[in-house]
Amino acid sequence: MALDRIGVVIPPVGSWREQERWYRWADQVGYDVVYTYDHLTHATAPGMWLSEAFTTLTAAAGVTERIRLGTLVASAAFRTPVTLARIAMTVQDITGGRLVLGLGAGAPTCALADHGRRPTPREMSARFGDVVRGYAAVLDGATDWEGDTLSFHGLETTPAPVNTPRPELLLAAHGPRALALAASHADTWNTYGGPGSTALTPDEYWDLLRRQADGFAQACADAGRAPADVRRSLLLGFGQVRPTRTVDEYLAAADRAAALGFDELVVYGPDSPAGMDSDPAVHERALARLR
Repeated sequence: MALDRIGVVIPPVGSWREQERWYRWADQVGYDVVYTYDHLTHATAPGMWLSEAFTTLTAAAGVTERIRLGTLVASAAFRTPVTLARIAMTVQDITGGRLVLGLGAGAPTCALADHGRRPTPREMSARFGDVVRGYAAVLDGATDWEGDTLSFHGLETTPAPVNTPRPELLLAAHGPRALALAASHADTWNTYGGPGSTALTPDEYWDLLRRQADGFAQACADAGRAPADVRRSLLLGFGQVRPTRTVDEYLAAADRAAALGFDELVVYGPDSPAGMDSDPAVHERALARLR
């Protein structure tokens, strides 16, 4: 099997005591990475408590032993380069190097919730690029940096704690501009198909993923990188393809993802407010078959 990593998303819904058991479970049943997402508001969680992503992962580090901990994804809609670098390197230090920093353009609703204005897709794309490049500039030791939409000046502190390597950078990308950004900067590229993909039939959806994978390979070639140098990660479960309903569906999805060249499959955990809940035993039996 071509997959070299299998991850699970634990939505940051409810109190930490409610979430904690799922992090322990993911560590024990054999997942390689456990992710949470980074939203200030979300249509799947009306009237619910959403915890802050990096604080949650820090707490998760204390109740897990080996599993990697990631954001899928941190939001460029309200994160900025210096603060993102500071919090990511803090979590990387506390977790002993287990952080996977997933970063995406974010949701316009989160931008609206954060600073009262709903940005256009072009504005979000430009900000995403600046957050990625500015974050890299911070970790490269820059004290001043100017982007198109964001900048920082007078940064006098060191970029990282002593002997703490920068975390794996996962970038979520679906369209041409974001794919080019990921091809240039990411350690891992992730897709769930992108906006609109949730309405597609399974066959349409897998065809979209094939075209995205081909587009990413071309973006890597344009950036002068070998596609094999960047891990390819696929998040499944938010549309009509829901692999955790049965073991057979889980295994079939893993086979199709691998056939398209993906290295990582990510699924939603058993307890999800978006209607993707499933029996923990499905995960456990599927993982046992995939190892």
